[in-house]
Amino acid sequence: MNLIKYTFRRMKSGTKLCVLVLLLALLSGCYSFTGSSLSPETQTILIRDFPNNSALVNPNLSQQFSIDIQNRFLQRTTLKGTSDNPDILIEGEITDYTISPSAISSPVNTGTGNMIQAAQNKLTITVKVHYENKKEPEKSFDRTYTDESSFSSSLDFTSIEAAQVKIVNERIINKIFNDIVAQW
Repeated sequence: MNLIKYTFRRMKSGTKLCVLVLLLALLSGCYSFTGSSLSPETQTILIRDFPNNSALVNPNLSQQFSIDIQNRFLQRTTLKGTSDNPDILIEGEITDYTISPSAISSPVNTGTGNMIQAAQNKLTITVKVHYENKKEPEKSFDRTYTDESSFSSSLDFTSIEAAQVKIVNERIINKIFNDIVAQW
């Protein structure tokens, strides 16, 4: 390292500038893959709100999911939001929102008999997605995405619900984003 510093100090200013420009050119060429499989002609996107049509309704779920998926595409791609003739249309609905036991603890003696209790519960969210690509129609699809998050049954769900929903939403949005943008 000292040899590099010594050599760099002894260079003329014009040579230093050339070395820096060369290094910057090399480094900028090291990572050019954007990870996007969208064609360069694809420039606009419309993501409609995802209504919550599940039997168990979380009043914040629809709005939160819709905002999060819109932010993902607008922040991590070069696509611009539009409501007029978009190149990409994403729409859908939340079809399932359930809380169910996922692991059972050992039986508990209640005095009148043994009772089985849940040791863990899980939150499951299912989202139906319609993706339409007007520039590359062969990439369009209709799919259903499901994910879940487990939590201890000893916790009060109302106090952790927002955090659990955020975890599951993030996972589902990652899957949707990867299927559309990265096509993994």
